[in-house]
Amino acid sequence: MVDSKPFIILGGELGNSSFTSLEYMEPIWPRLQAMNLNTVLAPVYWELIEPREGVFDFTLMDELIFEARKHDLRLVLLWFGSWKNSMSSHVPGWVKKDPFRFPRAEDDQGQRQEILSPFSFDNQDADRKAFRALMEHLKAVDGHTHTVIMIQPENEIGMLPVARDHSALANEKFDADVPDELMNYLTRNKSSLVPEFRAVWEKNGYKTTGNWEEVFGKGSHTDEIFMAWYYAKYTNAIIETGKAAYPLPMFVNAALNRPGREPGTGYPSAGPLPHLLDVWRAGGPDIDFFSPDFYNPRFRHWNDLYTRQNNPLFIPEHRFDNTVAAKALFSIGHYKSMGFSPFSIESKAQPEQEELGKAYALIDQLMPLITAHHGNNKIEGVLLDKNSPDTTLQFGKYEFTVKHSHTLGWEGESNNEVWEPAGAIIVRTGPDEFYLAGSGVVITFANTGDPGYRVGILKNEEGRMEEGRWRVIRHLNGDQTHQGRHIRIFRGAYAIQRFELYSY
Repeated sequence: MVDSKPFIILGGELGNSSFTSLEYMEPIWPRLQAMNLNTVLAPVYWELIEPREGVFDFTLMDELIFEARKHDLRLVLLWFGSWKNSMSSHVPGWVKKDPFRFPRAEDDQGQRQEILSPFSFDNQDADRKAFRALMEHLKAVDGHTHTVIMIQPENEIGMLPVARDHSALANEKFDADVPDELMNYLTRNKSSLVPEFRAVWEKNGYKTTGNWEEVFGKGSHTDEIFMAWYYAKYTNAIIETGKAAYPLPMFVNAALNRPGREPGTGYPSAGPLPHLLDVWRAGGPDIDFFSPDFYNPRFRHWNDLYTRQNNPLFIPEHRFDNTVAAKALFSIGHYKSMGFSPFSIESKAQPEQEELGKAYALIDQLMPLITAHHGNNKIEGVLLDKNSPDTTLQFGKYEFTVKHSHTLGWEGESNNEVWEPAGAIIVRTGPDEFYLAGSGVVITFANTGDPGYRVGILKNEEGRMEEGRWRVIRHLNGDQTHQGRHIRIFRGAYAIQRFELYSY
């Protein structure tokens, strides 16, 4: 909710070093508008706002906020504080140069890493003070305007190159008993824990007392659970302090693991990953939700995992590739996601030609319909390619068979070895009335309520929403509906259609 109205983020994340001057950003703002964004995800750097301890400079952040307002864009700020992509690359120089006051995590050979240890009070306290100052300033400059709508504290937290910190501070905690706070949470929620985590605890006999290895067994999995708890506690302390100053929604994101990879060596260990979310929930009660960053192709798989336990879906970062337009439509239609955001959004030389912008334009037009029907089982999304060319959806008595438009064989690309992905949102606005927005889909219908009846297309229109009203551009029939056999939008032709069905 933004200014008391439902809001879907049509976003893009800036590159890590993009917003470091007004001069660099000047030509970028028009590109973002050309792609029909309504929100920009932008980093805020601890090293730049607190160059000397206790001395804060918010000039750059203020410029970001004022420029976003000028270009009619909202902001989600990414706090590059203690950790950014596991590393502590964005902490101030006065922190970096004092490893004794601000200790680093160590590997199993005692080698210090460029990673602040989450077991140090001084590390946490310095981050907390900086984040509190940021949130206090943000409330002062934006508390009534609400240009900034959400915060992501830290970024892709995780331990490398081993599964856990082996510093003296960490070893002391590892040898101690598992905190009662965590064990009480696990005991209370035993029946609803995610199955991957519950299986680990079950394998060791559901023990409720003892140190980390006694409760969860020996291995890198226990090292990861241990680190997840202390990362969550550290991050929650940052968020709790920030919300006390200005209570915006706050979430954390994760660099996804891959099958068969070990924590710490194969992926950053202990971040807010699906198999660890119970630990993060227990240690981070002030975290509003958890989000996946996508640099692998298993889109449905990870979204299914992240929407368990009523975790709302927001995709703050996705590789800016040829799949993002279809995935934006699918995630909002199928998962009812709060929004979508490709990374390095400013990198495209011809933003007005990007399919993402065309998809965003459709979603923006349908925003009132989508938000009005959220949660009522009246919205669905599809994501189709050559490996998954079709799906079925149920809307009341109607069964929709939705296929990739290349399955018709009428498009020149139909014979390609790889099909560009197709995506669409379908909204049911009446018993027999529907809106379709997207690209590359063909839909046929059946009456499952009364199989003795066939389904016909009563009306099919192409048009656009203007100030909440439907404007017809073309009445479609004949060849455009294959003589009443289907509804279709060819691949690459982004459009909205309204259609009505009947049975005979």
